[in-house]
Amino acid sequence: MKTKPKATYWLVKQEPETYSWTDFVNDGKTDWTGVRSYQARNNLREMKSGDRVLFYHSGKDKAVVGVAEVLKTAYPDPTAKDGDWVAVDLKPVKALKNPVPLASIRYDTRLSQLPLIRQSQLSVMSLSKDEFEIILAAGDGKPRKK
Repeated sequence: MKTKPKATYWLVKQEPETYSWTDFVNDGKTDWTGVRSYQARNNLREMKSGDRVLFYHSGKDKAVVGVAEVLKTAYPDPTAKDGDWVAVDLKPVKALKNPVPLASIRYDTRLSQLPLIRQSQLSVMSLSKDEFEIILAAGDGKPRKK
């Protein structure tokens, strides 16, 4: 019997003035293009179909607002003029009942190693299952036990 590969968890950042969670939901899916950081690009390459992704509003909002899923794995980014850049396709899964602000994330000691805190400019980052579940529980109004 073939076992399903273990899901991986991610967080992507986007300025809501450019492309908000509402825009994403209205579109029903999107191609995640325009990433021009080598580390973020490498993270995009690691994404697998079915992986769960937290959608984070950067800029003035600074909060995790929803959960998405990887639909299509890495392919050449059509917006790149040169270089070896990639994109993935994402679809929205659900909005969080309560956005989880950066301040809450920053002060939760269980999330102290989160790239969101340590590498604030990184736009695509991996999360552990625990980190994903802690943020998801906070967004659903059910704080996860420490």
